Amino acid sequence: MNRRGRAVAAALLAATATLGVIGAPGAAVAAVAAPGRGTEQQARAWLPQPTGLYPIGTTSLQLTDDPRDDPWKPGQHRKLMISFWYPTTRPATGNDRAPYMVPAAADHFGNAGSWGQRENGFEPGRTDWAGIRTHARADAPALPGGKRPVVLYSAGFGDPRTWGTALVEDLASRGYVVVTVDHTYDASEVAFPDGDLATSVFPALMARPGLDMGALLRKTLQTRVDDTRFVLDQLAGLRHDAQLPAGLAALLDLDRIGMVGHSGGGSTALQTMHDDPRLKVGVNLDGQLHFSGPDGTGVQLPLPTVAEDGLTRPFLLMGTQESGSGSYHQQPGWDALWQHSTGWHADVTLTGSRHGSYTDAQSLLPQLARQGAVAPTTLTDDVGDVRPDRAVLATRSYVSSFLDRWLRGHDDHLLDGPSPRFPEVVYER
Repeated sequence: MNRRGRAVAAALLAATATLGVIGAPGAAVAAVAAPGRGTEQQARAWLPQPTGLYPIGTTSLQLTDDPRDDPWKPGQHRKLMISFWYPTTRPATGNDRAPYMVPAAADHFGNAGSWGQRENGFEPGRTDWAGIRTHARADAPALPGGKRPVVLYSAGFGDPRTWGTALVEDLASRGYVVVTVDHTYDASEVAFPDGDLATSVFPALMARPGLDMGALLRKTLQTRVDDTRFVLDQLAGLRHDAQLPAGLAALLDLDRIGMVGHSGGGSTALQTMHDDPRLKVGVNLDGQLHFSGPDGTGVQLPLPTVAEDGLTRPFLLMGTQESGSGSYHQQPGWDALWQHSTGWHADVTLTGSRHGSYTDAQSLLPQLARQGAVAPTTLTDDVGDVRPDRAVLATRSYVSSFLDRWLRGHDDHLLDGPSPRFPEVVYER
């Protein structure tokens, strides 16, 4: 959720160039027919190359929580889509590279009125979202070699699980098994194998007069925590699931599980840590830990229980220079969490960044802006003026350093204090 999304709700948690492809060769465009607008050039973009040693595989799976009524669609079972990203045996090339979004999701995401288009400000119909490729091979066999730590990833309120793919791929290339979670009817759109496309309820809810924003935020966070705990429940059974690619089930080390999330996903990560001891560590990428009042402003008490009680296990806060973010001192929920926590914790802020800087917006939107699919002012609002390659590198480096330290016992000492490698990162401990 970007600056506009925060304004919409204070909004759904009030936030809750190179490096491989940032500026990939010529940023080619493709001619397409837009309804009623003739033939236009669709912008193309590339994700940054992963930096780890391992080629990447990916596979997707539908999960259905039969006992749970869907909180957004009463009378339906709660169903989710998840994806696994993991080390594999050989790299993907050409058409072997899995798509960034399946066609139905890509079509909706890029069109006017979708939550994704509305929040990120790109021109409707101007980007070939279906043409973006990952660096992963679909349904590839897993790399043998024993169990690996598992990391769950949750995107921001209203964002699809794909919106953090650059970070997720990098973690998988470093040897983690990453599970990305789509929160159905929250995410801009979720495409299911049977052809069902579940779109976000947020645009309609936001249009209702007298909406109690604080109540909506509480419901959204609780739904996401319930989703995450259900996924954790399912992972144990999936170790014996024949639907998974060869060898993937054997990789899952369920004694070493962490979670990373952006915006509302970061809030979800830490609240789930509080509620469920199976999560050993968590990273919150610019997700606030307070609820707004009914009108979308102010701070409504009580705070989320994670902020009220604190955490006994390690966590990392990563803030931006977005209004309402930055140092934990400036955020009531982060400050309460800090004061009440006994586990290891640190806080870093990326100078020049904005709320979208920890998402794929940081690498994709500058490319789209160069092709006229994103306005310059929108670009600045979304990702600030930090260099895209530095923002991507900093995000990957700090997240992987934290996870390596606490899930693998490998300490590169980046999180010991301010680092000359990243002068643009402000460190607090």
